[in-house]
Amino acid sequence: MNIELRWLEDFSVLATTCSFSKAAEQRFVTQPAFSRRIKNLEDVLGFTLINRSRTPIEVTEAGQVFLITARNIIEQLHEVVRHIHHIETTQGEILRFAAAHSLAQGFFPQWMARLRREGLSVACQLVASNVGEATRAIREGACDLMLAYHDPESALQLPTELFPWLVLGQTEMVPVCGLDDNKRPLFTISNQHQFPLLAYGQGAFLGHSVNLLLRQSKLRYVKLFETAVADSLKAMAIEGLGVAWLPKLSVSNELARNELVICGDEQWFIPLEIRLYRCSLIKKTVIKSFWDQLTTSQNLMNNE
Repeated sequence: MNIELRWLEDFSVLATTCSFSKAAEQRFVTQPAFSRRIKNLEDVLGFTLINRSRTPIEVTEAGQVFLITARNIIEQLHEVVRHIHHIETTQGEILRFAAAHSLAQGFFPQWMARLRREGLSVACQLVASNVGEATRAIREGACDLMLAYHDPESALQLPTELFPWLVLGQTEMVPVCGLDDNKRPLFTISNQHQFPLLAYGQGAFLGHSVNLLLRQSKLRYVKLFETAVADSLKAMAIEGLGVAWLPKLSVSNELARNELVICGDEQWFIPLEIRLYRCSLIKKTVIKSFWDQLTTSQNLMNNE
């Protein structure tokens, strides 16, 4: 199989830009020449990498799997060249994390501090994003590790054989609302009272379990507002517009400042698992070392 390195680099750039014209510009070639190189790569591999019928273009499922290996090959080659020339820098040792916004703010700093106290210190880069973007990043090799909530009701799942995971902790989704002038909840979650609901939009990752709870319960509510962005729901709840189910980690500061209050008992709480994912196809030494140390540390804690 005769695959040129430049084709792998072309494909990596195309997957990032989702545009043949932009990718060609970054690779300093004409668009027709760039398109021929991508087609040559597909012909050698024997499968399609790009869905050209979509705008912007999309990487196919097979292309996503191959992209991880392509970027891994490119990175490994560059690391070898840096080593041979004795110019390897600390940048090559940085772990790239993608994390849900609430975990990036409410969990990641404390977790890093605890790891440092336990003697497991790493240089890292963190990108906060929504779950869909983070999942795409780890699928395409744009990050090394992904920190995310696990929702068993979500259709957005990663195959364990390609994306092994560790459980880092537990939290929960809680119903919250604003307070009145007397510091009392504006609304109460119960089967006797109707309340305005600040809801997750269709397809929102955190919304699956909330919607399941609402379907299975006898709660009476009126949907007042809908969005896929949890921070928007939080802002609306603070303004006293309704009840929102939010990860407890993401509202801890607002609860402490009495800007929000939990407005239902534990039967309306939804457990959430905090997981760390990696891609088994990526063989970077720094990832394996960190993962092995983290696994050992967790095993010791579980045996205590």
